[in-house]
Amino acid sequence: MTPIIASGKQFSRDEIQHHVNSLGRWFHNIDLCGVQTAPDHFLGDFPASKWKRFEHAIPQDLRGKAVLDIGCNGGFYSLEMKHRGASRVLGIDCDEDYLAQARFAAQVCGADIEFRRMSVYDIANIEERFDLVLFLGVLYHLRHPLLALDLIHEHVAGDTLIFQSMIRGADKVARVALDYPFDETGIFTLGGMPRMQFVEHGFAGDPTNWWIPNRACVEAMLRSSGFAIVGRPEDEVYVCRRLSEENKAVQS
Repeated sequence: MTPIIASGKQFSRDEIQHHVNSLGRWFHNIDLCGVQTAPDHFLGDFPASKWKRFEHAIPQDLRGKAVLDIGCNGGFYSLEMKHRGASRVLGIDCDEDYLAQARFAAQVCGADIEFRRMSVYDIANIEERFDLVLFLGVLYHLRHPLLALDLIHEHVAGDTLIFQSMIRGADKVARVALDYPFDETGIFTLGGMPRMQFVEHGFAGDPTNWWIPNRACVEAMLRSSGFAIVGRPEDEVYVCRRLSEENKAVQS
């Protein structure tokens, strides 16, 4: 069997398969030189199938750009950013098992990507702003989702945020007034109002699914945290621009 050369180390396909198996259950299905890391994923070829629906919204040429992948998991999106030529890619996750998978995937692919164990709540410690921030599939796993968006705006977002969340409920977005009197009650049952359901126990077999927002809620939270929505290339994906504090106040 012809060996595969990656980052100065040779891997046979059998070695790749062995390492993939030894690193536990993968959530990201990544093609590592013909070896699929999660071939039986319940969502199919995920996240590649998701990526194909919004990849056109991210520049093909990221040369000279720095990218932060928050909640990088097994590294699928970090690898895609490096494939597009990003000069620097930092992937963070609070799960060391996922980070081990991501590091191995990057090694096999010969991709120079830095991975750190870090919570989104600690991103001020990075002390760096990024041209592009990916915040994909993380919001609903957080006990404090709005805080996370505020921290991203304050500390790491330099220009563009690509945001994705599980969204449930009506796709309608109601027109909301700037203020309401205290005795107003009807708006709280109005369809299309920003709502986020709290999951006390579990959802889809995952005890870390804490919040499930509707579309209106996602958009309101992004605006509230200082991001202008400039595109929605896929039902759950938003392309946002970071606003300055002055423009953030105007938008709010």
